[in-house]
Amino acid sequence: MIEGKDSRARSGVLRYGMVGGASGSFIGDVHRKGAVFDGQAELVAGCFSSNYERTVLTGEKLGVDLERLYRDHNEMAEKEAAREDGIDFVIIATPNYAHYAAAKAFLLQGIHVVCDKPLTFTVEEAEELERLAAEQGLLFGVTYVYSQCPTVKQAKLMVERGDIGEIQVVVAEYPQGWLATAVEHEDNKQAAWRTDPKQAGISNCVGDIGSHIENTVSYITGLEIDELCARLDAFGGENRSLDTNAHILVKYKNGAIGNYWCSQVAIGYDNGLTVRVFGTKGSLEWKQESSNYLKVTKLGEPPQMYSRGNGYFYPEAAGMVRIPAGHAEGYYEMFANTYLKFTSALLKLKQGLELSPEDLDFADARDGVRGVKFIHKCVESSKQGATWVKFD
Repeated sequence: MIEGKDSRARSGVLRYGMVGGASGSFIGDVHRKGAVFDGQAELVAGCFSSNYERTVLTGEKLGVDLERLYRDHNEMAEKEAAREDGIDFVIIATPNYAHYAAAKAFLLQGIHVVCDKPLTFTVEEAEELERLAAEQGLLFGVTYVYSQCPTVKQAKLMVERGDIGEIQVVVAEYPQGWLATAVEHEDNKQAAWRTDPKQAGISNCVGDIGSHIENTVSYITGLEIDELCARLDAFGGENRSLDTNAHILVKYKNGAIGNYWCSQVAIGYDNGLTVRVFGTKGSLEWKQESSNYLKVTKLGEPPQMYSRGNGYFYPEAAGMVRIPAGHAEGYYEMFANTYLKFTSALLKLKQGLELSPEDLDFADARDGVRGVKFIHKCVESSKQGATWVKFD
């Protein structure tokens, strides 16, 4: 291990770089705030845009030295790996098309990675990144961040401990309304790249928000998909080739069934991710827009509303809470919890300490692979006329 990196790790502050996320980027700014929330990382390098002038402007605003602002991710990976004070990990916050090449470049240089979702365009690319990270002993995080909400963690623990019995039915939805009209033609950069197959991949709606349903359900329930049946439609604008609405039926390996709906043409909805889990002894309901609360209903008892920050939460979930009950936590804190888990694990790894399952309780390359597979299986089913397809 390079001495400079080792000594910095012992001080408790990691150096990170960012690919993508130039000034004006919504998600880039969210990543940066989340990464530094707990003081365990600082931004020291970047290739924030494919336009070098924009990278320089962004770097100047963020206080990054000019010599550590790069023209592309390959140059950044090579030069940072060669520095004694090189970055400990990289955040990839680009449109989907650039994820694979950038992540691979840093993995090959022995640099840990956090990448936005969906991980790659193809299942084979995602599996290659998972393999490379494992072979080199590198941490690989994927920012499916809803698992880092204390109430979601509480739901997971309640399922694991049998509080609602054996799961029989899952119903989940993620409605948005922002693509109800063709805003991609109105200088909306988010809409422009997400509706472009060359930048977004084979799916827009399922890839962007349907994959969040898959990951959040998987995290809470531990259920594995056996087969699915999906219908994807491109509503909301002429000549759209990628989906903006999807209905997905799921059969799980334990015999349970699921029903997912995601939409970006659901007028009146902002960001309505909701997961409902029905077991033989009770049910759970979590809503992202009121994420400080978890609705719990036990068989034969009135519904209860669990409030984040109270003493009845299981210790592992209570430990994720940052402020007292009644003070709202949300999206930024989920990113912060993701980066706290990742950086804490990386600090332990650099000190030669063994990592526990709790240390690694963040979405990783395996979750990224499963997310890409989910997207492809939904598209495959829809193209075949909404037929059932095996997941594995």
